[in-house]
Amino acid sequence: MPIDTLSLLKELAQAQESGKHVALATVVKARGSTPRNAGAKMLVYADGRTSGTIGGGEMESRVVAEALAALADGKPRLVPYTLVDPAQGDPGVCGGEMEIYVEPYLPPETVFVIGCGHVGQAVAELAHWLGYRVVVTDDREELVSAETITADLHLPGTIEDALAQFTVTSNTHIVVVTRNVLIDRRILPHLVKTPAQFIGVMGSRRRWTHTRSLLLEDGLTETELERFHSPLGLELNAETPKEIAVSIMAEIIMLRRAGTGKRMSNKLKTVSK
Repeated sequence: MPIDTLSLLKELAQAQESGKHVALATVVKARGSTPRNAGAKMLVYADGRTSGTIGGGEMESRVVAEALAALADGKPRLVPYTLVDPAQGDPGVCGGEMEIYVEPYLPPETVFVIGCGHVGQAVAELAHWLGYRVVVTDDREELVSAETITADLHLPGTIEDALAQFTVTSNTHIVVVTRNVLIDRRILPHLVKTPAQFIGVMGSRRRWTHTRSLLLEDGLTETELERFHSPLGLELNAETPKEIAVSIMAEIIMLRRAGTGKRMSNKLKTVSK
C-alpha cells in the first residue's frame, strides 16, 4: 500500500475515533489521460477542508461538493466525470474519464445515558437492542458495571470525568435520568454546549420548572435551556422502568426519523348509543 494512502487511512481512523464527520473519495476507474490513477484517495471534512488529492482543479472541487452532500444525507455515491470539453460542462480537458466513489463516515448513532438507576438500565438495554452504541455514566460507581447495566462503554465517576473520556458528537442522543434536581443542576451546564442531537431530561413538569429556575440562577440563558427536552419521552402513560424506556427511545426515534408520533391507524372507537 502506498505511503500516502496508508497515512490517509490512518487519518480517517483518527477522525472516526474523535467523532468527526468525514467523507472518503476514491478514484475507482480512470480511462485515458487523467490527473490521478485508480486508487487515489482524498478525505473531505464537514467544514470543507480536504486531505490528499484526486487530481485538483474543477473536478476535485465538484467532488468536494458531492462529499459534503454525502455527509449531509449519509449516503454514498458513485460520480462519473468526463475530462474533455469544459464548454460542455466537463471539469477538465485532459481527455480521459474518471469515476469517483464518495463514502461518508459519520460518528455512530450513540445513546449516552446519564444515571444508571432502574430507568437508566432499561434505556441502556433497549437502546443496545435497537442497535445504538450505548455509553453510560453515574457518580454511583457501583452501578456502572457490565454486571449491572448493558453498554459499550462504562464511565463511572463525575460528568467531567465522563466527558473527558467520551466525545459527544452530533449523532449523540443524551438521556439524563438522574435521581434528583440538584444532580441535574450540576450536570446540565456541561451538556448545553455539546453538539448532541438530542438532550432529554427525565422528570415531571413541576420538576423541570424547578430545574429551569435553578439553571437560570446559575447563568444559563433561555436560548440554552431550549436545548433540553423535558419531560422526556412520548406520552404513553408508562409506569414501569421498561415502559418508560420505550417512551424515551420512541421520542429519540421519532426525532431522528422525522416522525410525528401519531398512531399509524386513524380508526377511532365509536360508542353505540
